[in-house]
Amino acid sequence: MFYVMGDIHGYIEYVQEFYHKYKPGKDDTLIILGDAGLNFFLDNRDKYNKNTLSYLPFSIFCIHGNHEERPENIKTYKMKKWNGGIVYYEEAYPNILFAKDGEVYDLKGNKTLVLGGAYSIDREYRIKNGNPYFKSELMPHKVKKAVLEKIKKDNNYDIILSHTCPYKYKPVEAFLPGIDQSRVDNSMEEFLEIVENNINYKKWYCGHFHINKKIDKIIFLYHDVDIL
Repeated sequence: MFYVMGDIHGYIEYVQEFYHKYKPGKDDTLIILGDAGLNFFLDNRDKYNKNTLSYLPFSIFCIHGNHEERPENIKTYKMKKWNGGIVYYEEAYPNILFAKDGEVYDLKGNKTLVLGGAYSIDREYRIKNGNPYFKSELMPHKVKKAVLEKIKKDNNYDIILSHTCPYKYKPVEAFLPGIDQSRVDNSMEEFLEIVENNINYKKWYCGHFHINKKIDKIIFLYHDVDIL
């Protein structure tokens, strides 16, 4: 079974609470819609969290967010095939998997396209105060181009998994106060809107906005859990 939840930002207690509530086993997978926070500090704090999660009896499949480094930029990660697509993993934590943007996975018979990445609205604060910030947060242009070529050839999908959402679905009620929205980079949301306008799909899951909400076929998740 595949379960879906939003950002946890390294607070692995949310995953532990999920485990105690749903009792997933070795054939089950928890999908985290970005900002898992497991590649955030890039030191022993991350290792502690990943080591703790490695003892859980189910897989954790992470979409790329904006507050974390991409696994392809971390030398300890390797690649392998998983459910029809490529994932990144570390041998020390084999149940913790990271999606490759633009890949298509077969999740319980659901043809699933993954589109991670987003802009950090607090990037200036993070840089100024020496907090972790990653230039790799947005999806690279070459990956966007490859995705658009892919959906030209095949525009039918069951599930879309992303961190942020198509531009027209941005939940303005969840915007943080005091942020000058005119300075926010919406390029990822605009790209996702192009994708959304050119595909057929059943459900689209996203996180990022720290809200639980459903509008049309778009499902925003924070700490609520949905089941595919």
